[in-house]
Amino acid sequence: MARGKLRIYLGAAPGVGKTYSMLSEAHRRIERGTDCVVAFVEHHSRPRTEVMLHGLELLPRREIEYRGTVFTEMDVDAVLERRPSVVLVDELAHTNIPGTRNIKRWQDVEELLAAGIDVVSNLNIQHLESLGDVVESITGVRQQETVPDEFVRRADQIELVDMSPQALRRRMAHGNIYKPEKVDAALSNYFRPGNLTALRELALLWVADRVDEYLTEYRSEHRVNKIWGSRERIVVGLTGGPEGRTLIRRAARLAEKGAGGEVLAVYVARSDGLTAASPKELAVQRTLVEDLGGTFHHVVGDDVPPALLDFSRGVNATQIVLGTSRRRAWQYLFGPGVGATVARDSGPDLDVHIVTHEEAARGRGLPVARGARLGRTRILWGWLTGVIGPVLLTVLLTRISMDLGLANEMLLYLSLTVGSALLGGLLPSLASAALGSILINWYFTPPVHELTIADPKNIVAIAIFFLVAVSVASVVDLAARRTHQAARLRAESEILSFLAGSVLRGETSLDALLERVRETFAMESVALLERTSEVEPWTRTGSIGPAPATRPEDADVDMPVGDRMALALSGRVLPAEDRRVLGAFAAQAAVVLDRQRLQEEAHQARLYAEGDRIRTALLAAVSHDLRTPLASIKASVTSLRSDDVEWSEADEAELLEGIEAGADRLDHLVGNLLDMSRLQTGTVTPIIRGIDLDEVVPMALGGVPEHSVVLDIPEDLPMVAVDAGLLERTVANIVENAVKYSPPGERVLVSASAMADRVEVRVADQGPGVPDEAKDRIFAPFQRYGDAPRGAGVGLGLAVARGFAEAMGGTLAAEDTPGGGMTMVITLKQAPDHPPVRPDLPTTTTS
Repeated sequence: MARGKLRIYLGAAPGVGKTYSMLSEAHRRIERGTDCVVAFVEHHSRPRTEVMLHGLELLPRREIEYRGTVFTEMDVDAVLERRPSVVLVDELAHTNIPGTRNIKRWQDVEELLAAGIDVVSNLNIQHLESLGDVVESITGVRQQETVPDEFVRRADQIELVDMSPQALRRRMAHGNIYKPEKVDAALSNYFRPGNLTALRELALLWVADRVDEYLTEYRSEHRVNKIWGSRERIVVGLTGGPEGRTLIRRAARLAEKGAGGEVLAVYVARSDGLTAASPKELAVQRTLVEDLGGTFHHVVGDDVPPALLDFSRGVNATQIVLGTSRRRAWQYLFGPGVGATVARDSGPDLDVHIVTHEEAARGRGLPVARGARLGRTRILWGWLTGVIGPVLLTVLLTRISMDLGLANEMLLYLSLTVGSALLGGLLPSLASAALGSILINWYFTPPVHELTIADPKNIVAIAIFFLVAVSVASVVDLAARRTHQAARLRAESEILSFLAGSVLRGETSLDALLERVRETFAMESVALLERTSEVEPWTRTGSIGPAPATRPEDADVDMPVGDRMALALSGRVLPAEDRRVLGAFAAQAAVVLDRQRLQEEAHQARLYAEGDRIRTALLAAVSHDLRTPLASIKASVTSLRSDDVEWSEADEAELLEGIEAGADRLDHLVGNLLDMSRLQTGTVTPIIRGIDLDEVVPMALGGVPEHSVVLDIPEDLPMVAVDAGLLERTVANIVENAVKYSPPGERVLVSASAMADRVEVRVADQGPGVPDEAKDRIFAPFQRYGDAPRGAGVGLGLAVARGFAEAMGGTLAAEDTPGGGMTMVITLKQAPDHPPVRPDLPTTTTS
């Protein structure tokens, strides 16, 4: 069965028109004859959105009762039974009520897609999991409902529903988004122009990155080599010299001129050893480009200009920034230089900027090493010098009348042999030595024009000439080979040094390492394969690039790592000399993979240890918190069973009422503690909903003596987003602790107030108080401060209270009470759908 397609309407904030656009798309599809139904859509009492539901088939929702309240959720089974072609699902980030099949609505959507049903949904940018911290820093609101980025990125279509902040605020002011009583608070808080502008920029940039991924994938699949200048990407060519800092800053200024500009600094390590970069300078330049928001890349290339151009076209760059050559004027005799070559071969789709700097024309810091990896042109010149050169020299010497003597003539032929060795290597020089010996014998040793030699001295001279020529050619070729080996080792050492540096810097991302392998060896894709045994199939534990290999034998290059792991590269066949460096990368990939797995195991171990600690603490809390109701129940039962006292009906009813109240409280406490235990072990999530404090706080005072607490909860407080059971237990623990330490006759004050987007519950006592250095320690398990008497508990009340508060997204802290004593401050979030009465207080929003 083919997987369904997912289309997502992405918006920057509530009210931009995501649901309206989704419903408009449904009407368009129905007009085209598509079977389209609505599985779940919330119109939030917006008239225009509600009108768009007319004419659409609405599937029934599933009703779920939880804690005395009936909720409605999308009925996945009803959608699967109906099996439409397209289904509309609103609010992708929604968290389902306990009792449904999946925890999150996006998991319901995943199930529908797997069944072959196309889904149209919507999402706000603040609900993306990776942007939670950024959105909180902008708006001050932490989004509890999120969707994994990977799920959204796998959508077949993502359409941005955009609206300027001014237009959105006008829509808000006209009452098209929220009810009139909520408009002022929303406009002055969440919907401020700065917030909306920042959220809009986040949405635009995220969608731009997604479009860029589509473009890269398309270019790779269709093998498009021509540069498409969809966004400015500026490649900075670095040589390792001090001018690199100037080039990076210049490229950063160019990138700032265009929205979404990107800077990529690349250093090409030439395998023929034509440059020698300073590792220290490269490290400084790497830090600089990363500080400016760019990326640093290290690649190996036999020839710098083609390698630089290949890298630029591979990343779809639009500009290249190079520095003016540091070579002196006479050095241009050896070639035009990298900058001129890149500018000549860049083509019309890639601009090249040559930037002047202080190091221009000052010469290179280190001597130029001559490589031995000879190109075809150089080898051709070697053969021409070794073969044609002696012939032309012979013609020249036979036509002049001057007699130079045999020794001088041999030196001239020897110079051609040495020249051919320097240009073309050993074989052209050997051919030059042999041809020169024959020509000298034929034209310059008597009898001439014969291959015989009359004078024995000439025989010795020609023999010495040949031996010297061969020896010189061998020495020159050996020196060239040694130079090549040294240059190759230097290039390898640079790569290995960079690899070691990445380990020291803590770069443990497997994808980043595989991307580095792909760039270094100019491959199309790289995959790390693993199998559990020799008979099991290979599985990919990580991959980079399009169409990575699934088996080592399918790749162009495979590097085994042990018996059960291999690094597979696709794109081209590597020479044997590159496999040594590739082996180092493969070993490092295995280490990174092992490190990631160890980190995951360590994280799991920490979770298990935390769970054990919490279970131990909860067991102790049971013994601590259940003592009072158990003592009350036992005393009442003992009194009723006593034979020496005659109880009246009123007394018996009172004792039975005490037993019932104690049992109810006991059952309530056990239920809350078990909920907390499941919460800490990750098996339950607190049910956060809007609740009035005056409904919960009074119930938490049942375990303290009457008239020991003064309650001050204003009626106009906004509702708080909490779990009622957890909040009740939190307040009960704190109040009981405060009453325990309060002097006789002094009452504990429990008050509440609204501040910005929070509500604070303050429990103040007039007890001895706690020094500042001990305020954090009192929340640790099994801690009792001061001279608390025996039997006053095991010190878990405040620890459990803080755990409950943090589980609900709030905080619990201790402050000094003015005049002496301690005040416990519980900070809670306001309910999203119930903003404060006063219009100057901020509010949170739901989409």
